[in-house]
Amino acid sequence: MKNFSFQVPTKIIFGKNTVKEIGKEAKLYGKKVLVIYGQGSIKRNNVYNIAIESLKKAGLEITEFSGVKSNPVISHVRAGIILARKSKVDFLIGIGGGSVIDETKAIAAGILHNGDVWDFFSGKSIVKKAMPVLDVLTIAATGSEMNAYSVITNEETRRKNGFISSYFYPKVSILDPTTTYSVPSNYTAYSSVDAICHLLEGYFTHKDNWAPIQDRYVEGLVKTIIEATELILKNPQSYKGRSTMMWAATLAWNGLSVAGVGKTTSPNHMLEHSLSAFYDIAHGAGLSIVLPAWMTYESIKENSKFVQFAENVFGIKTSDKNKTAADGIKAFKDWCQKIKSPVSFSEANLPITELEDLAENALETAKLWGIKGYVKKDIIDIYKLCL
Repeated sequence: MKNFSFQVPTKIIFGKNTVKEIGKEAKLYGKKVLVIYGQGSIKRNNVYNIAIESLKKAGLEITEFSGVKSNPVISHVRAGIILARKSKVDFLIGIGGGSVIDETKAIAAGILHNGDVWDFFSGKSIVKKAMPVLDVLTIAATGSEMNAYSVITNEETRRKNGFISSYFYPKVSILDPTTTYSVPSNYTAYSSVDAICHLLEGYFTHKDNWAPIQDRYVEGLVKTIIEATELILKNPQSYKGRSTMMWAATLAWNGLSVAGVGKTTSPNHMLEHSLSAFYDIAHGAGLSIVLPAWMTYESIKENSKFVQFAENVFGIKTSDKNKTAADGIKAFKDWCQKIKSPVSFSEANLPITELEDLAENALETAKLWGIKGYVKKDIIDIYKLCL
């Protein structure tokens, strides 16, 4: 195993009726708070009322900032920064899914930055400080509640960029699985694919020839997410399914799965970020399109890890390694179709006339993230497998 450093300073409060604890936790970080949320779903499922009441009981002065999109955009981040500075807040709370938490992190850094907040996402600046961030999670998918990532789209340039900062770890994350009961079936499916892809990025790209801890961690969580998703789709109010999914998604992208395996990359996120930047498709839906195609493309070059995936996740074993790898990829693609997450451009009603532009956009992401081994033709060929 390779050397590594692992530290996740986030306090997790998990379980039923834990949203009401946000006030007690929040008052430790100041008196004035900016509460950030999305398009209004937290008001329909009562999470808003419970959280705001808790914050008021804690004696906090609350400023609200709503309207975060499922693919958060830089113009909205800039507006949040202006409001936060005007309100002289001490810290921020995101109430929602990964998009809300990502935007909350970006605002927290942008408040204290002398330049434009997009400087962080374009690689021009690094975060040297940020205001404290807390969150109440309502969609299990991205793992933003326990990681140092933030992803934002620049709608003017059609760039979707993400970056990592140790300042982005939330101080406290409230994980109440009952808040996810109202998540519709399509976003439940997209969220599951998102969490699975987070696990598979490192699994397929690390070069350690023996990593039983990390590989079995990934394989076990992928199987768990598949099982939990099917429970949820049968019964959206299955606490067993929702709680398992919420914790699995958190564990999928907090650094544990790749600790000790050395360098990994995220080629599927590279490919998908172009789709959601161009077409505003849900991130998980975009991943279910590119991931089987990328797996197919890469398995032609070297298929041993795809054989392992087929055998250990889907129980597929044949005497022909090429067939085993292909059958495993097909099993995953079939499962995405089973849960009604799109696996092609046509299923998602995406145009097929901008493949070159998409590829150039993806190459920019590759350069920014240090992903090597892909030229424009490679990326176009992968996109063609998505059609």
